[in-house]
Amino acid sequence: MHPPAPAPALKLSVLYGHPQDPAAFERYYLGTHMPLVAAAPAPARAEATIGLPGPDGSAPPYYRLFEAWFDSTEHLIAVTSSPAWQRVVAGVLYFASGGVTILLSQRA
Repeated sequence: MHPPAPAPALKLSVLYGHPQDPAAFERYYLGTHMPLVAAAPAPARAEATIGLPGPDGSAPPYYRLFEAWFDSTEHLIAVTSSPAWQRVVAGVLYFASGGVTILLSQRA
């Protein structure tokens, strides 16, 4: 039996603010942006989610979230410096009308 593989060390989180036009955001995000992400060099793991209201019904702080995990700093640089990933980043400015926050964190 093999020991489990170590969990990815770095996480890139992209937090999308509430867009001015959610339907237009979704069309671009799902129809254009995510196919660009899929065509780029792959992180160790990636996940796209949509925010849900709080228990009291309040709006979520972010509309959508995207998280990508990387095995090392070298892996992060290799993926994010690729021309394909640069196209992904450039597209964010096109459709993120509610703003975007990007965080980089490390497993502790």
